[in-house]
Formats: sequence, structure tokens, C-alpha cells
Amino acid sequence: MPHDACCGTDTVFTGQDPAFRRALWIVIAVNAAMFLVEFVGGALAGSLALQADSLDFAMDAATYGLSLAVIGLSPVTRARAALLKAASLGLIAAWVLGAAFWRIFVEGRPEPITMGAVAIAAAAANLLSVALLWRWREGDANVRSVWLCSRNDALGNLLVLVAALGVFGTGTRWPDLIVAAAMAALFLNTSLGTARRALAELREERAAAHG
Repeated sequence: MPHDACCGTDTVFTGQDPAFRRALWIVIAVNAAMFLVEFVGGALAGSLALQADSLDFAMDAATYGLSLAVIGLSPVTRARAALLKAASLGLIAAWVLGAAFWRIFVEGRPEPITMGAVAIAAAAANLLSVALLWRWREGDANVRSVWLCSRNDALGNLLVLVAALGVFGTGTRWPDLIVAAAMAALFLNTSLGTARRALAELREERAAAHG
């Protein structure tokens, strides 16, 4: 498990490693670029699953920037940043679920070839991000949330590929809507997990301050 060295003891990794910062900058650039690619691709293909994934790329780029900004700050500040990221993921989940429900009553089938091509490009970008961040997959709530977001993106891309195949095979929009809802559930699960960890860290800091 990654750790910060101090007096020969292992502590929770807080991101204070130049290599981690460099990797995070690369991942921010990759996510920002893929947001644009998937947003345009999702609009052209008429795919809610791609649009959901593009929003996740945009949110990740913003939250990774926040993660980078709070490295080295107080544990309370880092935990509050993680709570903000958890809330953002929760909002994305709510939007995707609402959009999926609305589209149930709207005609239209996504274009599966465009869906698949864009999803493959996004998967390659996310595999790069996962590879860059693998060694720092454990740490405080702030560091851990970075890894979880990258992992979710990789899983989301696989789901979008499944949706594209499903749309192509069935000729209906249902695979796209089902995958979009599954991605929303994944976002919500990560949001709750990040929030729980951040709140636990805040409680620990309060207890230490009063102890």
C-alpha cells in the first residue's frame, strides 16, 4: 500500500509525491480531452450512455484538479474536498437517471457504430489513466476518490460498449437506457462510499482535536 514515510512508520498516503502529481496532471488532460470527444460523439449518436460518460469525464477533470489543489493541506480540508466530489457524483447520478426516465417516453434509437467507436477511444484513454494511477490506488479519501473515479470510468466504457452491441443487435434504445441507469448506480455507489470515508476522516480529526 502506498504510504508517506515519517520517522520509519507507515501513514495513510495523502498525495505528497511528485510522481503522483505528474500522473494526476496527465490524467486531468486526458479526461478533459475525452469529455469533448464523448460529448460530441454522444450528441451525434443520440446516446444517453455516451453523454453520461462524457459528463463523468468532465466531472473527473474538475475533481482531479480539486484533488491536486488540496494535496498538502489540512486533513479536514482534504476530507471536505472529498465530500464535494461525492456530492458532484451524486448529482450526475440523479441527472442520468432522470434523463433515462424521460427518454423512455421519447422515440429514437442511438446510432450503434458511432457509439462503439467513441466508447473504444474512451476505453483506451481510461485504461491509460488506470495504469498511471494504479500504484496510488490506496490513500486518504481525497487520493482514494481519484482512483475510484478512474476505475468507474473504465467500467463505464465497458458498459457503453455493451450498450452499443445491444442497440445494434436489438434495434432498440433499451440497451442504451439500461446501461445509462447502471452507470448512474455506479456513480451513486462511489459517491456514497467516498462520502462515508470522508465523514469518518472528519470525525477522526474532530476527536483528535478534542482529545
